[in-house]
Amino acid sequence: MSVSCHAAVSTQLNAIFVSLELSRSTWLVTSLSPGRGERISRHQVKGSDVPALLERFAQLQAKARERTGEQYPLVVIQEAGLDGFWIHRCLVREGIESYVVDAASIAASRRSRRAKTDKLDGEALVRTLLAYKRGEPRVCAMVAVPSVEDEDRRRISRERRALVVERVRHVNRIKGLLFAQGVGDYEPLRADRRARLDELVTGDGRPLPRHVRREIERELDRLEMVVGQIKQVEAERDALLEPRSDAAGEADTGPRLIQLRGIGPEFAGVLHAEAFFRSFSNRRQVAAYAGLAPSPWQSGSMDREQGVSKAGNKRLRTTMIQVAWLWLRHQPDSELTKWYAERVGANGGRARRVMIVAVARKLLIALWQFVSAGVVPAGALLKAA
Repeated sequence: MSVSCHAAVSTQLNAIFVSLELSRSTWLVTSLSPGRGERISRHQVKGSDVPALLERFAQLQAKARERTGEQYPLVVIQEAGLDGFWIHRCLVREGIESYVVDAASIAASRRSRRAKTDKLDGEALVRTLLAYKRGEPRVCAMVAVPSVEDEDRRRISRERRALVVERVRHVNRIKGLLFAQGVGDYEPLRADRRARLDELVTGDGRPLPRHVRREIERELDRLEMVVGQIKQVEAERDALLEPRSDAAGEADTGPRLIQLRGIGPEFAGVLHAEAFFRSFSNRRQVAAYAGLAPSPWQSGSMDREQGVSKAGNKRLRTTMIQVAWLWLRHQPDSELTKWYAERVGANGGRARRVMIVAVARKLLIALWQFVSAGVVPAGALLKAA
């Protein structure tokens, strides 16, 4: 692209385009300003030093004003990552137009060995931002930044999942220690786990060795702490799922979902926190957000399906597969369950696993229509009041 073309684009949009490459120690600020043609400038500021970043932005605006005699706003882009959205919120609070982009959605070179540096990544982000502001379709996928409240609400379901994984790890550790001693009928999650431990003997009739017993007791201490924390998190989750309306009079989606058979508090909380807190324009957006949209492969005479894209929210996609299996069990008269039964028929194995993904996609769309418009899935039953 020629120099004049870059300059024309920048002048037409009347903005200074900036990308941020973030790390713990330094932030790389890459910018393209009006009046400089295609020359890109780079500066570094200390990581997490927002005042220094804003000062650098002010300097960019001052230099652009000196060259052109006009004041230009800033348009900033950064990749979604470990820094979350706090930097974006700081910029928005300062009146700066800010975007957070899904890095995986940006086109990259397909060479087996391509150069990758912060400098090249910064330039690629600036070019992506320019194309996005020009209105080019499918140039990237911008992240819909949740509100502080919606983002914080996600922590409940995510923390519970992490605690459940930790609980499984402690249970397996205890069972493994006992199995090595010839004990295979001990359940660490039973209420009488401590008393039962006193009664255990090894497979060859000896009392549990002293150090093994002490290790198991310490594992039980950690297990009981995790079990207590799970109960606390579930209590917070249930409190958030209590029916209530916001200032606009619209009810939360979580309590609505619990009205359907086969969906309990945990699934309702996850679906609300991971998906239905935001708005969608159509069913394709809903399926794509969960990574349940189809991904065709067409080239010349080749035309095949690769399955779902798996490019969306992994937690939501995993949850919907689980919800789909439960839907088949608890909603046998729904049209979706009958649709699944007709296509699977007497076949099993892989056919069931493939079709359950299709059920998950259709069910997610149906649940979205239920929470957004009150349309009950065809043939589905509600819980008794």
